[in-house]
Amino acid sequence: MDAGLRHTRPMPDLDVQERRNFSASATANRGDRVFNRVITVAAFSALAVLAGIAIFLGAQTIPVLQTQGLSFLTTTAWDINTDPPTAGIWGMLYGSVVLAIISLVIAVPASLMMSIFMVFLAPKRLASILTNLIDLMAAIPSVILGLWAFYVLNPTAEVWQELLNQYLGWIPLFQNTSGNFLGTPFIAGFVLAIMMIPIVTSVTREVLSRTPPDLINASEALGCSMWTMLRFVALPYGRGGIVGGIMLGLGRALGETIAVFFVLKIIFDTNWYNIIESGGGSVATLIVSRFGEISGPYELQLLLAAGFFLFIMTLIVNVLANLIVNRTGRLQK
Repeated sequence: MDAGLRHTRPMPDLDVQERRNFSASATANRGDRVFNRVITVAAFSALAVLAGIAIFLGAQTIPVLQTQGLSFLTTTAWDINTDPPTAGIWGMLYGSVVLAIISLVIAVPASLMMSIFMVFLAPKRLASILTNLIDLMAAIPSVILGLWAFYVLNPTAEVWQELLNQYLGWIPLFQNTSGNFLGTPFIAGFVLAIMMIPIVTSVTREVLSRTPPDLINASEALGCSMWTMLRFVALPYGRGGIVGGIMLGLGRALGETIAVFFVLKIIFDTNWYNIIESGGGSVATLIVSRFGEISGPYELQLLLAAGFFLFIMTLIVNVLANLIVNRTGRLQK
């Protein structure tokens, strides 16, 4: 028996997977060398385009900061006809964050529930149909959603907001003193949530479908309920991908323009928390609403400067998404 134990080979470590090194084969012949150079140029071209956009917008932002100073980021005035002209985008920056939060509160729970239903509860045929419908929703142009929201969603959402104000008006969030329930951040955030749901749902569904069946079967063998399996097995396993999908949808919400333009009344004053009060703002909507009425080259620079700070905000969101995904990946290990 001792001899048998001595000749027993150690079990390989399944967690350690060696990645094949393709650097040598990439230059093995002329075709591989050409292909290697082509894909390298393609990879760096994306970085070059990103750098070009940042340099162009940054160059247009410098004169604005020289004349307006930091008040461009901290004030809400927008009067180009005064001498000197005054402009500030604080209300728009804050409004962009408010709309993103509203859309996240609506889209994330809906996307998670739809993904769980398609992966774990729905029959295969129904899940396939729902998957195709979700992918089709992601392909709908934003201008179509904006028109739908303007003509169809607005009357219904107006009734919703009146009910919220009637029964929950004692909460500052749902107060409305003007009596106008159109053009509110709530409607704009709801539209953004509709645009986020296909993105978040697609990523979440794909991540949850990759949960190892052995882990699911083991949890069922231990007598775990569906909720317990989701809480301790499926959701922790796909946490990194789910967070990545949410942040991807958030990036879409921050940069959306036309759909919000149709349903949000643009005001330069800051709407701090009254989400069912008419009036709000976002940087992208400010640019599209003022671009057709530019009074001169200086206002064009102001709008490009606003675009630069929206660009920076989007980059920060993407960096935070990468950090969160990497951190959750390490926690899973």
